[in-house]
Amino acid sequence: MEPSVIDLRHFQYGDLAEGFRQMLIDVHADAYADQLDDPFHQRFAWFVDHWTGMDGFSCVVAYDGEEPAGFAYGAPLAPGREWWRSTGYEPAHGQTSTYAVSEVMVRPRWRKQGLSERLHEALLKERPEDLAVLLVDVTHPKVQALYESWGYAKTGEQQPFADSPVYSVMVRELRGSDSRPSVHR
Repeated sequence: MEPSVIDLRHFQYGDLAEGFRQMLIDVHADAYADQLDDPFHQRFAWFVDHWTGMDGFSCVVAYDGEEPAGFAYGAPLAPGREWWRSTGYEPAHGQTSTYAVSEVMVRPRWRKQGLSERLHEALLKERPEDLAVLLVDVTHPKVQALYESWGYAKTGEQQPFADSPVYSVMVRELRGSDSRPSVHR
């Protein structure tokens, strides 16, 4: 069987096609099929509505033909609303404009092919912000190690919702320095 040819398509706030929301929800249902009884995962549609409604929202969807294989999305954080600051991290070069990577998700059939990194890099490729930030469930050390291999550093932990997991807060400098962020407390 020949490997799939994956087409990466970019979407942004204001140009989301009809059915886009449902496509994200369907990919999530497949990617987290074994966790859909968890009330936090059952609220994914709310998170989709929250993020897609943000000015600056951007998304990259991987398609195998016309079938979505995965996606990555996020949006810039408003100045003064950088939730990563609760960890005590201060960027070495005073850079603070932040792009929050909310989701990087690949359906099971397309995993272990480097697709998550392709999606992530395509999402951040032309971002003007100084930093990228994301959350990783602390019970998933392999996922955290993957993000570390992509240049992120853990700066602390937080639990953003009462029913959510505890997450590692991970920060990556996009501008000014090629090194990983160092934690200043």
